[in-house]
Amino acid sequence: MSKFLWNYLLVIPTVFYGFLFLSSIANAGVVLAPKQETVPKAIIPQSTQSETISPVEINQNQEAANSPTEMTGQVTSVSQLSDIRPTDWAFQALQSLVERYGAIAGYPDGTFKGNRALTRYEFAAGLNAALERLSELIASNTTDLVKKEDLATLQKLQAEFAPELQELRGRIDSLEARTAAVEANQFSTTTKLLGDAVFVVADTFGDRANNTAANDTKDDNQTFFAYRSRLILQTSFTGKDQLSTILSNNNIPNLANSTGTHMTRFTFDSGGEDGVFLSQLVYRFPLGKNATIWVGPRALQPAVYAPTLNSSIGGLSGAVSRFATFNPTVYRPGFDGAGAALGYKFSNQVQLSLGYTADNNQSSRPTGDGTGFADANSIIFSQLTLSPSRQLDVGLAYAHKYFGTRSGFNLTGGTGSAFARNPFEQNSTTSENFGLQFNWRASRRFVLGGWFGYTLAHQESGPDNDATIVNGALTFAFPDLFTEGNVGGFIVGVPPKVTSNDYRSRPGAPRREDPDTALHLEAFYTFRVNDNIRVTPTFYVITNPEHNDANDAIWVGALRTSFSF
Repeated sequence: MSKFLWNYLLVIPTVFYGFLFLSSIANAGVVLAPKQETVPKAIIPQSTQSETISPVEINQNQEAANSPTEMTGQVTSVSQLSDIRPTDWAFQALQSLVERYGAIAGYPDGTFKGNRALTRYEFAAGLNAALERLSELIASNTTDLVKKEDLATLQKLQAEFAPELQELRGRIDSLEARTAAVEANQFSTTTKLLGDAVFVVADTFGDRANNTAANDTKDDNQTFFAYRSRLILQTSFTGKDQLSTILSNNNIPNLANSTGTHMTRFTFDSGGEDGVFLSQLVYRFPLGKNATIWVGPRALQPAVYAPTLNSSIGGLSGAVSRFATFNPTVYRPGFDGAGAALGYKFSNQVQLSLGYTADNNQSSRPTGDGTGFADANSIIFSQLTLSPSRQLDVGLAYAHKYFGTRSGFNLTGGTGSAFARNPFEQNSTTSENFGLQFNWRASRRFVLGGWFGYTLAHQESGPDNDATIVNGALTFAFPDLFTEGNVGGFIVGVPPKVTSNDYRSRPGAPRREDPDTALHLEAFYTFRVNDNIRVTPTFYVITNPEHNDANDAIWVGALRTSFSF
């Protein structure tokens, strides 16, 4: 009996070291694999892209959490684990557990996966396997398993680190209590709730454009105060996918109604909806390592799945005008979209974006002219994005658009002149839209960007007429201007303009061509109050509105405050 007790006393350091090692690797995200056992696979949260907003990352599908991961048999040398290097911080501990005690097993591919998250089930399984191995060693009467020097070292460590171990235990207990409270009161196990709100105080100055009655051109606009608010639900079912659901309420006016031209519109104005409405419903998921799929019945636009290469100017921290956000003839279909898209990343230097989107109002109706997913107003989009260096991105885009007869026309996405948006009045139209975009980060504090758009429009019903539409802009962004987190910018551009057109509304009538050239000049400065609040004063002017020098310049001034949470 005394010899049996002595053997147990000898293995106490082994158990203690094993426990310390298991605790340390739990904090470091290392998995200890038990001998000839299976352990539950940890569900590792994955973050998604950009573009847009971080997904929910914790508490995924419970069935996936219980799926087993098969282990290989016990390894006899740490060199059998291909992902373990002598420079790793835990190398000596692993070497001791493998070669001295034989308490480690690897994965079938010969790896240890030391940086993988450790679940409580895995910890328990690994500890149980280690204890079983120690029982085997005790039963075999291995008298030289532990030396007296090990016992002395253990006593010194216990005395030296007793306060730290006690503090660590208290922290773990506190963290577990807080985690339990969060889990009990969380909004959802799969969904993260975000939101933003925009307050706008604005006014326009200058006579209305494109009016024939002399007494109807006077500027009688008043200063207004309006808002847009959104609740954004981001749901992840696997940790790598994301379902975006956005609920909006918006009373920011469409300035075209008061100024007579769409060239003055805000990028975030109301589309005419009343009350709270669903403004986006899009699902994104990966397909293999390099491909991503988007599908959605509401607001699946090219700007959702393709890089617009204008992030310094667009968005809640950028310009407020609709034209300045990005190239309107390729990224704005001219309707709200339902469809599917594919993004494929060949390398860090080359990526391809493809998509088909139909008018969601028309595509959801099964009967009637111009209804159904295939016959509705639509856009077929493609873009090749090239990044020859970390500082330069170039996008080559092509978009084919179709608008049916009397279905509402908006070839330029609510920007440009009336002739550009609707070159052949209400006759069905197709357009081939080509876009060249670039973004050059010249330095940490200066970004130069811009685009050129070229459109060939063709009348599909009635006479065979063609029209050419162009637009372009240069953008200048100054990140961290004056203070870190702030940004300033200038935009100089020509809104979509009809340079040639065969169409006449009646014999002898002038062609629907724009006689002159308008310029869009805009300046803004975004002041970052904190991580959640930004204030942006902005000012822009449209010279020769509607590309007609008979119209006086129109000025727009606005103060936008953006809240995000």
